[in-house]
Amino acid sequence: MSMKGFRRMLLGEKMPDRNDPQYKERYEREVSAGRKFARITRIDKVAAKVQGFANLHRTLFLVIVFGFIAASLAWNIYRLSVVFHRPAQRTATEMQDSVLHLRRTLPLPHKVQPINKEKR
Repeated sequence: MSMKGFRRMLLGEKMPDRNDPQYKERYEREVSAGRKFARITRIDKVAAKVQGFANLHRTLFLVIVFGFIAASLAWNIYRLSVVFHRPAQRTATEMQDSVLHLRRTLPLPHKVQPINKEKR
């Protein structure tokens, strides 16, 4: 990597100005593409309706937005506490190792002969 590319990576490039003739065509093309995408997906109409609701009901809109944020934060804290206090789960390998260890350490019980039902 050249020194110029390294410096550009660390410091970044100069931000293009929309009135700069060098970037004006690119800026207009990107803005028109964004507007076309918003129109096709109808994001522009949804945003206008949300803005209209927010203008008519300012307090209710703020309560809804901050209520959603508070509920999300509370849900995240709840999930963190549930995960943190959950007992450690044992894997199948750990269970097999513990069973084998018990078999090696405990004495074997006397073998019991099966009862033959035919001789009764």
